[in-house]
Amino acid sequence: MPDISIGRFRGGFCVYWRVDGRRTRHQLAARTRAEAEAEAIDVYRRETFHRAPKGQTVAEMWEAYRQDLGDKPTATTMGYTGKAVLAHFGHYRPDQITTALCRDYAKKRTDSGISQGSVHTELGHLRSAMTWAKNNRLIDAAPHIERPAKPTPKERFLSKAEVASLIESASAPHIGLAIHLLFATAGRVGAILDLTWDRVDMDRAIINLRLDDATTRKGRAIVPINRGLMAALQTEKDAALSDYVVEYGGQQVSSIRKGFTNAVTRAGMDGITLHTLRHSSAVAMVSSGIRIEKVAQYLGHSNVAVTYSTYGRFAPEHLTDAAEVLEFTNLRVVK
Repeated sequence: MPDISIGRFRGGFCVYWRVDGRRTRHQLAARTRAEAEAEAIDVYRRETFHRAPKGQTVAEMWEAYRQDLGDKPTATTMGYTGKAVLAHFGHYRPDQITTALCRDYAKKRTDSGISQGSVHTELGHLRSAMTWAKNNRLIDAAPHIERPAKPTPKERFLSKAEVASLIESASAPHIGLAIHLLFATAGRVGAILDLTWDRVDMDRAIINLRLDDATTRKGRAIVPINRGLMAALQTEKDAALSDYVVEYGGQQVSSIRKGFTNAVTRAGMDGITLHTLRHSSAVAMVSSGIRIEKVAQYLGHSNVAVTYSTYGRFAPEHLTDAAEVLEFTNLRVVK
């Protein structure tokens, strides 16, 4: 498609482009710039390829996909990511999405200070919505959604001493318990805050992080309770005021982000997020010689290859045999 431009014409908008040096201009019905940009593509295609426009907009399909997700966490997240995505893509139809449009979105977002990882996620949600639309036969084909590469995960991980320091620096018991649970179970924060006492088997020393309704997309595991965590849980169980393991004032805790950040500050650390605890758990297990297959099960990974590609390099024996093949200093040189 050649460069098409939007201009003002008779109090509204018009689209124009050049063919063999001559300018072609057409009045648009759109009343806003965003609507004009989407309509302009239809006008160009109608005038040059005689293709009639049809179908719903990206915004309509995005919302239909969110409704189909129901109460899954992704539906809530898309309520936030959609603010930026739909402002840029909402007025278009899926067949109007181009690589240039995706690149323009990525550039505008990063120029405004948004991280590359966030842009990757936002465009990933758009890709998921378009794939859903195709699978549900709302469109014939899903458009290609180009997105920036996913950033390399940060290598920061905590030692056991640092985890202990974080727990000691917590300003409230429920924050300290949550940190202890996050590290000892390698669970995600959502799983820890969802945990209820009926899924903590003190007799068998097992915690079940799974939910029966299967509303969570990412895997959750059933893990053993070690001695230190058992002592902490027994203390909290005796004082429990609700069904939730992590509680405050007898109520479920919806977020520990602020309390965790304060603990990190008081402990004199930086570059630490809640996910760092899960990452640290995996590193601690692998570096201590626990087999990758067991670590994958502990993390709730359904694909061991994912665990290996992320944490294999922390194994003590990783590449050691390969290095030995390259050993030559014990050889005698024959002259």
